[in-house]
Amino acid sequence: MPLPLLRPYATPLRRLGLAALVPLAIVALPRSEAHEWNSPVTPAPRLWQEPAAPQAFRPLWAGPQAGAPAAPGARDCSRAPRPIELLDPTAPRQAQNHGYRGRSDARESEALGKSAAPAGRSEAYADRAAPAAEAAAPSAHADERVRGLPQRAPRPRDEPVSAGVVDDNADFGDFLAYRARHSHLPVRPRDVSERVRLVVHDAAGRAVPDAEVSLHAGGRELPLWARTDAGGQAWLHPAVLRDAPQGAHDDGFDPAVIEVQVRRGGAEGRALLRRGQRDALQVTLDAALPRERARLDLVFLVDATGSMADEIDKLKRSMGAMAEQIARLPSRPDLCWALVAYRDRGDAFFVRGSDFSDDLGAFQRQLGALQAGGGGDYPEALNEALHTAVHRLSWRGDGATRMVVLVADAPPQLGRGGPYYDDDMQAALARGIKLFAVGASGLDPVGEYVFRQAAQYTGGRFVFLTYAKAGDPASGPGRETAHEVTNYSVESLDKLVVRLVREELARRPG
Repeated sequence: MPLPLLRPYATPLRRLGLAALVPLAIVALPRSEAHEWNSPVTPAPRLWQEPAAPQAFRPLWAGPQAGAPAAPGARDCSRAPRPIELLDPTAPRQAQNHGYRGRSDARESEALGKSAAPAGRSEAYADRAAPAAEAAAPSAHADERVRGLPQRAPRPRDEPVSAGVVDDNADFGDFLAYRARHSHLPVRPRDVSERVRLVVHDAAGRAVPDAEVSLHAGGRELPLWARTDAGGQAWLHPAVLRDAPQGAHDDGFDPAVIEVQVRRGGAEGRALLRRGQRDALQVTLDAALPRERARLDLVFLVDATGSMADEIDKLKRSMGAMAEQIARLPSRPDLCWALVAYRDRGDAFFVRGSDFSDDLGAFQRQLGALQAGGGGDYPEALNEALHTAVHRLSWRGDGATRMVVLVADAPPQLGRGGPYYDDDMQAALARGIKLFAVGASGLDPVGEYVFRQAAQYTGGRFVFLTYAKAGDPASGPGRETAHEVTNYSVESLDKLVVRLVREELARRPG
C-alpha cells in the first residue's frame, strides 16, 4: 500500500513505474552556482549513487611551449648573487666579447663579476656578464633630448621622491572606462572585461597562498594558468583566450562552463566556473595545510637609460632604509633580493641583472654600481627585461610571495619580434608573480597603459611619481601627476613600496 504522502499519486506512479522516481529525485537535489567537485553529498538510500570520481588532477606544468611556465622551484637563496645577462641580439658576436668603454660601465661590470656561460646555452641569452661594446657612453640625458623633454636641473640629493598609487582591480569599472578611452593606442590589448575572483581555502578554512590553478573545458586544458597570491586569491580572465592566436578559441571553441582545478601540497579542489557569474568562485581543498613562515622574493626591475639618472640615484639612497623597514615587518619575512636593469639595443648593455640572494649588502653594492646612460629613442628593452625577470630568475616555490617593482619612464619596444610584455604578464600570473609598475617622469600614455595593464592582470598596483607641478620633475616633490588617475594618496616612494609589501604579506593566513 503506498505511503500516505504518495497516496494521491499512486495511480500515475504505477503507470510510470518506480524507475521514474530516480530522475525526479536527482533533479530535486540542489546544486550551488559555484559547485565544488569535492563537496560532501549525503546520498539518498537506493535513489542516489555517488557519481564516478573526476579524472585525476594532471595539469601540463611542462614549460612555456607545452603548457604553463615551469613552476617556481628554488629551495633557498643562500648564495652570492649570480650575474645574468641577455645580450643584444643585433650586436655582432665579436662586439659582445669586448670590454666596456667608460668608467661607469667598468664599475657595473666589476660589481656583477664574471662567469663563463654554461655549455649548451644560447650566445644571445647567456648567464654571464659578457658586455656589449659601445663606441662612446652617451650623456645621461641623451634620450630626453631625443624625446624633446625639458632638460632637468639636478635636484637636491636628500630630496624625497613622492609617489601615488591606484588599484585598478579595486576600481575595475574605472579601469575598463580608461581602457575604452585609449583603445586607439598602439599596445597589445588583452580582453579583461570578463573577470572572476578565485578564492581558495584549505579544509581548515584558511586561505591558501601559492596554489596552482589550471582551467579545463571540452577535454582540453586552456592556455590560462595562475597561482594564488598571499591571500589565497587570483584574478581569472577567461575572455583573453580570444586574443591568443593559438588559444583554445582558434577553432570557435567558446565554453560556457569551465572546470577550475586547484592544488597545493598534495591537497586538491575543483569547481565549475559558469561564464558570466558575478560572485567570487570558491574552491576548498580536500586537506588542511600547515602554517608557513612568510617568504618574500623581491625584484627591482629598473630602466637604466639616461633619463632615469635622478630616479636611480634616489633609489640607491633609499634602498638601505627600505630594506631595513621590510626586514622589520611584523611577519619577519625570509627575504631574497634580485636586480634586473635594462637599456636598449646599441647601448653598453642590453639586459643585465643578478639572481636572487639573501645577501642584502651584495645587492646594494650592485644597485650602487648601476649608472644611467644610453637610450636615444623613446621605447626601451622592457619586453626582454620582463621576460628575464619572469623566466630566468630562481624564484622560490612552496608558498613564497613573489613581487616585481618596475621603475621606468618609457614603454617597451613593440613590433620588432618577441618576447612581448603581454605574454609575460600571463606567465607572471602563472608563476604567482605580482607586478608593481612605477611610472617615472616622462612616461607617455602608451607607457601608462602598458604599466597599468600588467599591474591589473597580475594583481599588482600602478604607482606613479608625483610633483609640485604635474609633468614637471624640476618642480620637486608634490601631489600632482600628469597620469590619468583619480582618488590616490601620496607618500614618499620608499614608504609606499614598504607599505605595499607589508599589505601583501599581511594577507597571508596566520
